[in-house]
Amino acid sequence: MAPRKEQQIFRATLELLAGKGYDGLTVEGVAERSGVNKTTIYRWWPSKAALLAAALVEADLLAMEPPDTGSLRKDLEALVQGVAALLTRPPAADVAVAALGAAVHRPELAAATRRFFADRFAREEAVFDRAKRRGELPATADPMLIMDLLAGAVWLRTVFRGLPLDDDFAAKAVSAVLDGPS
Repeated sequence: MAPRKEQQIFRATLELLAGKGYDGLTVEGVAERSGVNKTTIYRWWPSKAALLAAALVEADLLAMEPPDTGSLRKDLEALVQGVAALLTRPPAADVAVAALGAAVHRPELAAATRRFFADRFAREEAVFDRAKRRGELPATADPMLIMDLLAGAVWLRTVFRGLPLDDDFAAKAVSAVLDGPS
């Protein structure tokens, strides 16, 4: 399938998820919104869960490239800002919350969200590899724990508590993780 057409399908999938939730997401609706025949969609993705799983990982809407500022602290701040943007700016925020909510009761979607987070972490690992080579992190540092602490802080503050993030939230969160609370 042509990349442009695939992205149209993914965008339609995520827009419908954000607007109607998982129960309102249908392959027919994606076909109509993307201008692609539903049989074409089923040829590439056998179910709406498979389509959503692919969209979560491959859609341009949710894409991220790891920062490379030359500093672990600045890279982590950029990653935190990226998570914050994902969770506070529509339509990505609506997609993230809808996908997480739907995954709670649907094992096929739980697998899709795990794939999304695994893909994100695989991309983020480059930040930690570079930091270890520069001597900014010990070889024994646990990158996943660091990202869980930072991203978890954003999720908890924005999604679960419904609180805004201050302009200096990323710097404060990174400082708390790297330097300890002050």
